[in-house]
Amino acid sequence: MIQDDKKNMITASDIAALRAKTGAGMMDCKNAMEECGGNVEQAVDWLRKKGVMKAAKRADKVAAEGLVYAYIHAGGKIGVLVEVNCETDFVGKTDSFKALCNDIAMHIAAVNPKYLTREEVLAEDLEREKAIYREQLQAEGKPAEMIEKILEGKMSKYYSEFCLLEQPFIKDENSTIEKMLQAKTGEIGEKVTIRRFARFELGEGIEKKTKDFAEEVAEQLK
Repeated sequence: MIQDDKKNMITASDIAALRAKTGAGMMDCKNAMEECGGNVEQAVDWLRKKGVMKAAKRADKVAAEGLVYAYIHAGGKIGVLVEVNCETDFVGKTDSFKALCNDIAMHIAAVNPKYLTREEVLAEDLEREKAIYREQLQAEGKPAEMIEKILEGKMSKYYSEFCLLEQPFIKDENSTIEKMLQAKTGEIGEKVTIRRFARFELGEGIEKKTKDFAEEVAEQLK
């Protein structure tokens, strides 16, 4: 059971009942119940205000319209292509939707995520990160039974740093990109998703040779 600040006891069955009533996710229902002190009707209103219910109801809808949006930053040194989907061509052509695409592209340009979702993270990348963290924790003298639990928190932080949907939105760090999309879904009444993205940075991956002072002088004397 979960106890909130008001000492109201909220059970897992209470959360499940709210989920069945609204179609919202378990964590959203948990947060709603805690915020509303276990009052179901208030929790429903809380979810409605957050746009979570509308987003949940549209989760199974097909979003195949939208835009492939291009964004150029820093005088042509960084470029982003991102595909943002909605349900209808009409919404995809609105200024509001274009502004959303621009915000997402700006975020990608600034934060440089490696993946869209945690499911895309390569197994070898995960194992490498876990091995590094595990070695650090062992060096700190943490007991083996504690290390695995700490690793869960470490990996959650890793996902929030490198997976686009789990990153704090640059315009509102209290919200993730995923929550921002949920709010936008509730606002416009259509499912809004990000399908894929690519980020390009000028010179990325090219080994640049830096000449030392002696080389520069020698060239000038030729």
